[in-house]
Amino acid sequence: MSRIGKSPITIPEGVTVDLKGNIVTVKGKLGELKQEVSDIDVKIEDGVITFERSSEKSDQKAKHGLYRALINNMIEGVSNGYTKSLELVGVGYRATNQGQKLDLAVGFSHNIVIDLAPEVQVETISEKGKNPVVKLTSYDKQLVGQIAAKIRSFRAPEPYKGKGIKYVGEQLRRKAGKSA
Repeated sequence: MSRIGKSPITIPEGVTVDLKGNIVTVKGKLGELKQEVSDIDVKIEDGVITFERSSEKSDQKAKHGLYRALINNMIEGVSNGYTKSLELVGVGYRATNQGQKLDLAVGFSHNIVIDLAPEVQVETISEKGKNPVVKLTSYDKQLVGQIAAKIRSFRAPEPYKGKGIKYVGEQLRRKAGKSA
């Protein structure tokens, strides 16, 4: 059996979980998320959510742990939220924001302007002598990760000097340059 799928989820205070048909709705202080569940039986009893599968087919085994993890992430998101931080490493690399518009100057002839989803809050931190940091915060883990990956894809860190957009705390694999 799936080790992740077997473990139950306890619902924290301030979070409500509703099951209508095969759609699970999670509401909390930060927002509301919905997830459709197929092939897996979801039971909500006494503030505990359990997941059971009806057969030992491989696709049901995979979905067992998947839906448990997705719903756990939804509960964590609406109660605490998720944050991803990106660091811009390079001479002249800058980031500014005005509301939901993020403006990146990362070495191209023009700035990259991104309109972010209203569920995501963006904050740019620029201190003298330090690399600029873009901080993304939301209750939806999938959306934060997708937007952070999109921003990183504009200028992924290169292995020789380490220039580019990287996650804060990310370890880069560096290569040696030419040896004369």
